[in-house]
Amino acid sequence: MQVSDGVKSLLRDDLLYTVLLFVLCVVAAFGLGRLAERAAGTPATVSTPAATAAVVVHEPPLTTEVAQVVVASKNGTKYHLPWCAGAQQMKAENKIEFASRADAEAAGYTPAANCKGL
Repeated sequence: MQVSDGVKSLLRDDLLYTVLLFVLCVVAAFGLGRLAERAAGTPATVSTPAATAAVVVHEPPLTTEVAQVVVASKNGTKYHLPWCAGAQQMKAENKIEFASRADAEAAGYTPAANCKGL
């Protein structure tokens, strides 16, 4: 099997070869990074907008324990896990802490829909 002259001339061009090799390395590195992140079970990173900069919150692994601390606002109707975006946006003076989800529900609060793990 013989390679055409057009393909040979493209492969002889050092600049094109270098660019193609660079793109291949970038794609491979990105894929390996994604694979390593998935294999390590790295917790999700959530970015929420703030007045001046983005706030990055690292969620701890979810547990199956029944008694898990939750927070709610005095003025709201939903309860959140402490690391959820809704809990991060609450003012400290309005924040109420419950020892468990059952305690929050007994006080009339319902789980926040945007808080993973509830």
